[in-house]
Amino acid sequence: MGRLDGKVAIVTGAASGIGRASAILFAREGARLVIVDQNVEGLAETAKTITQNGGSAQVLTADTSQEDTVKAYVNQALKSFGALDVVYANAGVSGGLIPLFEQTVDHWRHVLQINLIGTFLAIKHAAPHMVEKRRGSIILTASVAGLRANAGGAPYSASKAGVVSLAQTAANALLGTGVRVNAICPGLIETGMTKPIFETARERGTQGKIGQLNPLQRAGAPAEIAAMALFLASDESSYVNGQAFPVDGGLSSTLPFTRPIR
Repeated sequence: MGRLDGKVAIVTGAASGIGRASAILFAREGARLVIVDQNVEGLAETAKTITQNGGSAQVLTADTSQEDTVKAYVNQALKSFGALDVVYANAGVSGGLIPLFEQTVDHWRHVLQINLIGTFLAIKHAAPHMVEKRRGSIILTASVAGLRANAGGAPYSASKAGVVSLAQTAANALLGTGVRVNAICPGLIETGMTKPIFETARERGTQGKIGQLNPLQRAGAPAEIAAMALFLASDESSYVNGQAFPVDGGLSSTLPFTRPIR
C-alpha cells in the first residue's frame, strides 16, 4: 500500500529539483499526477521517470504564475482523474542577488508574481474543489529566506515570507472545510536554482564549506524536501494545518555564534 494510494496530486515546478523529486516520490506512493513547469525537456524527463516506474502523470507545460494556467492545471486533474486531493505549489524563481539599490519595480513584480501570486492562485482555484469533498492538502514551498535575513535577495525573501503568511491565512480562511494548507521552508538545497552556488564552490575547492552554518554542516538534497512534502500530502498529517516547516539542517534554530574550541 502506498501512502498516497487513490489520491490525485498536482506538482508545479516539476521539471527539476524539489518538484521533480516530489513528483517522482508521490507517484511511487500511489498518486496519479498532473505535473507542471515551463521547462519542456525537464518536465518530459520527470514524466518519463514516473511512467517507467509504473506511475501515472499528465504533463502541462505552462507558466504557473498566470491565472489561466492555474485554472488549466486544476481542470486537467479533474478531467483526467476525476478528483483533486493534493496540490504542491512549488514553482518559484530566486531573483538573483541584485544589490538593493539596483533592484527595479519590474524585478520585484516578476519575483512576486511567480513566487507569491502564483501560489495564491493555486489555492484560489484548487481549494473550492477540495472543499466540496471536505478534504484536501495544499502544500506551498516557502524558504528559510522567508524566516530570516541573509538567505536570499530582498524580493525573494519578501515573497517567501508572504508564502509563510499565506499558508497561515489560507488555512484559517478554510476553517471547518477539512482542507489543510502548510508550507515547507527549505534551507540550502542543491537544485537548478542554487546550482551556481555549488558550482562556484567546487571550482574554488571550497565545497566542504557548503552548509557549514547549520548544525548538520551540509547542504540538503531535493529528496529530503520531497519527504516532508509526502508527509504533508498524506493522511498521516491530518491534524497538521497552517504551519511553516523549516527543513534546513537546523539553520533557523540558531543565532550567530563563535564555535567553541575543542
